[in-house]
Amino acid sequence: MKDFILPDRDFGTPAAKSKTMVSLVIDGFEVTVPEGTSIMRAAAEIGIQVPKLCATDSIDAFGSCRLCLVEIEGRNGTPASCTTPVAPGLKVTTQNAKLAKLRKGVMELYISDHPLDCLTCSANGDCELQDMAGAVGLRDVRYEAVENHFQPRQNGEANPLYIPKDNSNPYFSYDPAKCIVCSRCVRACEEVQGTFALTISGRGFDSRVSAGLKSDTFLTSDCVSCGACVQACPTGTLQEKSVIELGTPQREVITTCAYCGVGCQFKAEMRGDELVRMTPYKHGKANRGHSCVKGRFAYGYASHSDRILSPMIRDSINDPWKEVSWAEAMEFAANRMKGIIDTHGRHSVGVITSSRCTNEETYLVQKLTRAVFRNNNTDTCARVCHSPTGYGLGQTFGTSAGTQDFDSVEHADVIMVIGANPHSGHPVFASRMKKRLRKGAKLIVIDPRRTETVQGAHYKAAHHLALTPGTNVAVVSALAHVIVTEGLFDEDFIRNRCDWDEFQAYAEFISQPQFSPEAVQLLTGVKAEEVRGAARLYAKGGNGAIYYGLGVTEHSQGSTTVIGIANLAMLTGNVGRPGVGVNPLRGQNNVQGSCDMGSFPHELPGYRHVKGEAVRDIYREVWGVEIDNEPGLRIPNMLDAAVEGTFKGLYCQGEDILQSDPDTKHVAAGLAAMDCVIVHDLFLNETANYAHVFFPGSTFLEKDGTFTNAERRINRVRKVMAPRQGYADWEVTQMFANAMGAEWGYTHPAQIMEEIALTTPSFAGVTYEKLETMGSIQWPCNEKSPEGTPLMHVDGFVRGKGRFINTEYVATDERTGPRFPLLLTTGRILSQYNVGAQTRRTANVVWHDQDILEIHPHDAEQRGIKEGDWVKLASRSGETALRATITDRVNPGVVYTTFHHPDTQANVVTTDFSDWATNCPEYKVTAVQVALSNGPTEWQEEYNAQAAKSRRIAAE
Repeated sequence: MKDFILPDRDFGTPAAKSKTMVSLVIDGFEVTVPEGTSIMRAAAEIGIQVPKLCATDSIDAFGSCRLCLVEIEGRNGTPASCTTPVAPGLKVTTQNAKLAKLRKGVMELYISDHPLDCLTCSANGDCELQDMAGAVGLRDVRYEAVENHFQPRQNGEANPLYIPKDNSNPYFSYDPAKCIVCSRCVRACEEVQGTFALTISGRGFDSRVSAGLKSDTFLTSDCVSCGACVQACPTGTLQEKSVIELGTPQREVITTCAYCGVGCQFKAEMRGDELVRMTPYKHGKANRGHSCVKGRFAYGYASHSDRILSPMIRDSINDPWKEVSWAEAMEFAANRMKGIIDTHGRHSVGVITSSRCTNEETYLVQKLTRAVFRNNNTDTCARVCHSPTGYGLGQTFGTSAGTQDFDSVEHADVIMVIGANPHSGHPVFASRMKKRLRKGAKLIVIDPRRTETVQGAHYKAAHHLALTPGTNVAVVSALAHVIVTEGLFDEDFIRNRCDWDEFQAYAEFISQPQFSPEAVQLLTGVKAEEVRGAARLYAKGGNGAIYYGLGVTEHSQGSTTVIGIANLAMLTGNVGRPGVGVNPLRGQNNVQGSCDMGSFPHELPGYRHVKGEAVRDIYREVWGVEIDNEPGLRIPNMLDAAVEGTFKGLYCQGEDILQSDPDTKHVAAGLAAMDCVIVHDLFLNETANYAHVFFPGSTFLEKDGTFTNAERRINRVRKVMAPRQGYADWEVTQMFANAMGAEWGYTHPAQIMEEIALTTPSFAGVTYEKLETMGSIQWPCNEKSPEGTPLMHVDGFVRGKGRFINTEYVATDERTGPRFPLLLTTGRILSQYNVGAQTRRTANVVWHDQDILEIHPHDAEQRGIKEGDWVKLASRSGETALRATITDRVNPGVVYTTFHHPDTQANVVTTDFSDWATNCPEYKVTAVQVALSNGPTEWQEEYNAQAAKSRRIAAE
């Protein structure tokens, strides 16, 4: 299938959004464009390219370079076409002798203070300054620069204007000698990214781009390495080091990022079979041409030396690994699994699917257990993070997915962020959200920490409800209490769209005094007036949108909180139009897709229960086998059964449950008790310490397929290069299934999607051909919505009437006490991703090379802890050691850490408590004690020794 490319034309200025159209004439051609369009863009619409340097269509017009001059009949002078809007009847000339002379003179001035090293410059062939010099016909320069910025020495002395290159950032270089001070990088940092890290220092001829203070470099500044400045730079001033080292790319393939759930699309730019750079694709509907440090730069793990490229087997986890052929590995794995099934029965084995893999790969893994193993023992990390979303939204709205697209945030007046830190976890969406906040939208943040989302450049949350971990339900119920008791609810919406009798029963429940902000103030730690202010703002502030993350779902009452959030949206009528809704921010690239594909033990693809005979009939007809009508085991049940001796075999694709799942010691015990653990991954991860078979995996760059992002958007993943280990992951799963006796014959993932569409109603209209034509599709896509569904529940809820459900607060069983007086909560950091298997194998470690414990100054002083000290973090489950940082971003009594590094193993301290409805682990509330330590704990040393022993590979 051919590479999908829409021309990435630069129209010079952003598109106008007016519905009023204006007609004018440019160089004798009539053009009609929206009111507010610049003359430059109007000309570009009809293929007339006006020379430019300071203008690009990702940022607002600036009008500083004076290269885009035009003449307008009846007007004096030569205005800049980028800053001059169209008007009815204008007659514009973009090219004549006068304009050519003016432009050539302007270009001469630029070139006079620029090194003429085009032949050896890394931007040669990819430089707008070079292109524009040719466009204006510049062949020689009349001016001789007495002083310049590009020669280190002049007249034998050091040049005071020369600034050396800044190579501090691991991914790009800044060469001030080539800067033309167009301000495009500064404006991209402000308008696109919203970090405001760059500025123009000096005046006049002394002007140069600066990354903060004079002593700052790009690495030490506020720069977040999103790459917007690099993309905006028209010269070789800001340049990817990969381009400097490998040369200018020769071809492009559009694909989708394999990090978070935003689903950014990129142009993978290649030289032959070598990836040179990833450039955000401006037609990507989730990212709109923006990126973050992970998607833009952190792809080096694909070629890292740690990557395993040969299948491996061993009889015992105490043996070294033996590299074998694919055929031998398949035979070994199949014989082991068949032996287990023959001895212990078909329910003694199962699979774990991955939210990092494609929809097609995930579909095949759950099909493996249902159609080949003949049971429903399938689970996924999506349950470990967002299964309460599926339950809560399914119960209230009728479908378990977010209601909006990301464009919707541009219409929000009030944005409520609960248990999420988009700045770190979903940075491209965060940039779009911050842009809306800078335009006047109000922000409410509900989070135990004062995260980067609470306050940033030119915005600050109107309300930050810094609640005690574990009290989400109490806070959300208090918000609902205020809305109901103060009459702030939308009666018309509720009467028309919800069950009025159910609402009245709910209103009576939530109006009880025990749900008031004053009654729960001591419990939640949030002042009553803050809760009341937030409730009033959300209810009456205009379009109200709720975005939430794992800080909502990873609790023992995660499902109850999701239900409470849905109640808030229905109470205020904030469903079914742009700028509103309930939006779960998915942590990994295909969390939504892995849920859609039937990775849960009780649901077939499309969220249909295995007990439904009509649904099983569909798969019986297509697969040719009888589907078990009993739900299978979730991961915790598999591990419990393994310890008990009744679960013996596991196929684990793309997941590292030993690092990512709670209560590490229990996970290790369960894995160690199994007779056959098959790990299918890129690296010998922590789970592979207990594996008997290792199938080397392929990266997203090496396969075709689809991911489904947090807005239900199905994006194509396209093969950029051949799989280094020989096969895409779907092919490996198919080989194993066939070794087990199946007769699968897929030759391309498009055929798997055809089967998905045939069996799954919400995907009924999805085809690769349609994805090629439309670029992406948001499900449901079927006869009713053949081009997908950007906004859900527009005219009615999927279930018919919206359902209000009572949200009783039930305290977690995890309690603080004299031995464990602090509460630990966990989260992520911008530069790292999930368990760090990918990002730790890139230069991103320069920003975060270890997990750190955040502790409040009061708690640190009580324990004699100073900045950077080793501390022991202990809970009822286990203990680990890491370094501490002292900060007031957490409240007294609360500590916080990330889980990106296996040598910390933060999950050794988390408990096995979980959500009452879905078993989603309660990562966010663990009672702990913190004390000074001399370094890693005895358990960490033993763990690391066991891991090293387990990763031995026998010499041939």
